[in-house]
Amino acid sequence: MQNLVSLNLTADDLAALDGALATIETLLGRGVALSAQQRRDLYKMGDKSEAFCRQSLRLLANNPQVVPPGLGLEEAQADLAALDALRPRLEKLRQLAERGDDTELALGSDIMGVALEGYALLKVAGKGEALKTARRELSARFEKQGRRKEPALAE
Repeated sequence: MQNLVSLNLTADDLAALDGALATIETLLGRGVALSAQQRRDLYKMGDKSEAFCRQSLRLLANNPQVVPPGLGLEEAQADLAALDALRPRLEKLRQLAERGDDTELALGSDIMGVALEGYALLKVAGKGEALKTARRELSARFEKQGRRKEPALAE
């Protein structure tokens, strides 16, 4: 029997988690939500571009005589500081989301494994009329499916 994870979240745990998520939502909710079109149309700052941007902002700050008033240098510097502050937190969120996804998958797999084994037992042991209807309802899950191999467990 597989048991990849056992997770028992108390009501207090869930309340704390909900509170933390609400705080994150409040703080990150001040950010922007872009449409797919906006995402496609925006400049993208990759690693090489980031080095260029950092150097450009530094040179502009060191040579204010060449900076026109409407360029937005101060805002760009503030954006860079916000990006630097936000990145490690977003990375932590990504890691936690990935762990959450893995935990969700493992819990579902554990449940599915027991349900499949239990269903097989019901098919063999439940020959009586009382279980016949329940077995028929459960078998609907497998209608219109070909035979499949058992899923391989990750080692």
